[in-house]
Amino acid sequence: MVIEVQEGTPVPTPRDVALVVDLDGTLTLTDTLHEGLFKHLKAHPFDVLRLPAWLGAGKARFKREIAARAPLDVALLPYNQLVLERVREARAAGRRTVLATASDTAVAHAIAEHLGLFDEVIASGDGINLSGANKRDALVERFGSHGFDYMANSPVDKPVWSAARTAIVVNAAPALAADLMNGHDRVETLSPAGGFFASLIEAARLYQWVKNILIFVPMLAAQQFSGASVLQAVFAFLFFGLAASSVYLVNDLMDLEADRRHPRKKLRPFAAGRLALLPGLLTAAVLAVVSLAGAFSVGPQFGLVLVGYLVLTSAYSLWIKRHPVVDVIVLASLYTLRIIAGGAATDTPLSLWLLAFSMFLFASLAFAKRYAEVTDVFARGESDVDGRGYRAGDQNVLMALGTAAGVASIVTLALFVSNPTDPSLYNRPELLWGVCPVLLYWVAHIWLAAQRGALTDDPIVFAFGDRASRAALVIALIPVGLATWL
Repeated sequence: MVIEVQEGTPVPTPRDVALVVDLDGTLTLTDTLHEGLFKHLKAHPFDVLRLPAWLGAGKARFKREIAARAPLDVALLPYNQLVLERVREARAAGRRTVLATASDTAVAHAIAEHLGLFDEVIASGDGINLSGANKRDALVERFGSHGFDYMANSPVDKPVWSAARTAIVVNAAPALAADLMNGHDRVETLSPAGGFFASLIEAARLYQWVKNILIFVPMLAAQQFSGASVLQAVFAFLFFGLAASSVYLVNDLMDLEADRRHPRKKLRPFAAGRLALLPGLLTAAVLAVVSLAGAFSVGPQFGLVLVGYLVLTSAYSLWIKRHPVVDVIVLASLYTLRIIAGGAATDTPLSLWLLAFSMFLFASLAFAKRYAEVTDVFARGESDVDGRGYRAGDQNVLMALGTAAGVASIVTLALFVSNPTDPSLYNRPELLWGVCPVLLYWVAHIWLAAQRGALTDDPIVFAFGDRASRAALVIALIPVGLATWL
């Protein structure tokens, strides 16, 4: 914390000076208008056509329309704990605390009532957008010039700071505080730790790119290796990863309130307020455009597959994930789509055996993921999986379907070994039977992990960090190698 005070400046006693706090980006680590707008458009996407009319009637009217149509659960909002502590200290010292915000009055009063820390609320309403000079004039009329300290975070608050006794800059760029120090008697900075780019990388979930290794499967299965095909597969891996990261960003925004209710997911960057909505949306759009441009440079077929992936994942985020079993089939399809993408990128023919095997196997893994989520909900004493269509008590059905799909994948592999489409790929194809018991063990291992509560992430990601899964992969490669080279 840094305070600079010019000599000779009269400083009223703290009890005589109100503490005025801005809302968006100051008291909360998010923008309530952006959250309300996104929440409303998620439920009513065609209302995007009505936004120009609302905005044309003035910013205050626009905010009123959004606040009325998409009320936020203020108990779930990420609050700045440093600001809350400062407000509590001010109240303990007998100072008057005021929430002054350009947000709609309904939003401001709901937050003030929830927190119980403010004596007064001043907010946008009656056609007046309480921002910049309008907020300054309202506060000067209420408390007099330099009769209040003001906590805020944005350059738009400069007129208000100019009329405040103390300009308290919260979570803002150092340049803003430095600029204020050049022309203000008393400036204080109050900034929580956190980095934008680190949060953005975390939200993009680069560790999930491990699933894109499936792109290399068609080339490996067909034993068609060349420098050009490997390079194409590498580029496909990269562009598919960028597309997947854009999807993760959007999906986290769609699940914002549900994530905030979850004991682990509430720590994600958007849910915790470490990453703002608009930069996240912009980044998602840029990643999607770059990935599509790169995909079509790899090849038109691969580009079309990636378009299909983005369309299917968008449908999943908007609608499908709330429909039981359908969501699992789509998740299995998204895994299989990576294999199809690998075939398209490297111009490798795809075996129907491979596609059938992958659908059954990934359906089993998707059921295991849902089983783990439902079990977690049941253990917390809740009745429903928030944002999904499953309920506590669905575990038995999910386990039955998931284990059946896993066994079906093993049967499919066994049938392929009995009648391979291209026997010339293997000198001793009968040795491939050795893969079947290893696969049976691994499917059972995944389900045991899910049943014991150890499966807390995507099963593929879990497998790469799981010693038994890595050992199973190495053991499975032994019969494959013997069948190929003996």
